[in-house]
Amino acid sequence: MSLATSDRAPSTTESDDGPSRGIVNWIRNHTKTAYGVLGVATVLILWQLTAVTGLVNVTIASDPTRVIAAEISLFSSGQIWGPLGGTAIEVGWGMLITLVVSIPLGLILGRVRALYDMTEPIINILNSVPYVLFLPVIIFWFGIGVQSRILLVIWAATLPLIINTTAGVRNLNSDYIRVARMCCAGRWTFYRSVLFPATLPYILTGIRLSIARALVGAIVAEFFLSGGGLGYFVQTATSNFDMNEAMAGILIMAVVAVVLTRLIGRLERRYTHWSQG
Repeated sequence: MSLATSDRAPSTTESDDGPSRGIVNWIRNHTKTAYGVLGVATVLILWQLTAVTGLVNVTIASDPTRVIAAEISLFSSGQIWGPLGGTAIEVGWGMLITLVVSIPLGLILGRVRALYDMTEPIINILNSVPYVLFLPVIIFWFGIGVQSRILLVIWAATLPLIINTTAGVRNLNSDYIRVARMCCAGRWTFYRSVLFPATLPYILTGIRLSIARALVGAIVAEFFLSGGGLGYFVQTATSNFDMNEAMAGILIMAVVAVVLTRLIGRLERRYTHWSQG
């Protein structure tokens, strides 16, 4: 009686299905994110190479490894939480007031032609003039306290949201207005159920722009008013020639800005997908 033995070669399809294939599929499904990560990684690698080869002075420009070490030290010691919380409070209150004021104002200006014609030149002039120029006036009126920093954040963030909301109202599809009139919708019902949802893509775009300008306004105010926050932290570290902590603070600002804008982008895709076409 003979025993027949056969060795079955492993299937190539089975051997190919592994972690590498999962990574490839993830890259295919997240092409934009993958390219973004690749771009950031390229900049960091080039930065590290220029520091290692001596093309840049690490005492002036630091390098990624030193910045990461400084980040770990700042968060582990808790030194960064105070400045980060100060900037978060300024931007949070500033954006809250901006949303409460700018969205209704933009809806009204877009609907009332007389008010739009009256305010358009003023808004365009204020939007063209750098808001930093008004900082001395704000300091003269309100002092150098936290209220001045919040006011500068509001000043920086308000105009983009008003302009985008007004543009959304003025570009409203006329069919929406006719349907609302046929249904005898009241003014409040029209604003709540027709005008606001139809203008939401413009509003979210305005919020994304406002957040970026609010962060810049908060940092600028902290530079000049010296009352705490990430801007004051970076300025102090630079004055002490501690570029590692300064670059770490700048990196935190960049990460916060990216996270907030990505969050608003997700909200745009979630609630305004019907307008993407």
